[in-house]
Amino acid sequence: MGGFLNGFRYAWRGIAVGARGRNFRVMLGVTGIVILLGYFLKISTGEWGLVSLAVGLVLGLELVNTAGEKLVDILSPGHDARYGQVKDILAGAVLLAATAATALGVLIFGPRLF
Repeated sequence: MGGFLNGFRYAWRGIAVGARGRNFRVMLGVTGIVILLGYFLKISTGEWGLVSLAVGLVLGLELVNTAGEKLVDILSPGHDARYGQVKDILAGAVLLAATAATALGVLIFGPRLF
């Protein structure tokens, strides 16, 4: 059981390390705005579920992106185009998720705001 609980401790430590990044902090700020909007616009339980999934996906992928970038920097301190492509792919995954989350936000919040 101790190993299982230690896994949570390591995971929280990883989130804390990843949360130091500028992009993650910006995404947390946007998340706060989305939560406030959802509260004041009284979105439905189903909409909260979709918003939660979108937020979790974007933040989770940003952590994966940060971890991948750190790993690439360790493996290749100098510039190597192949490693640059890995970083670009990781960033592209975050961009796709953030774009989908934005589209979801427009669908949920747009009619209430305009």
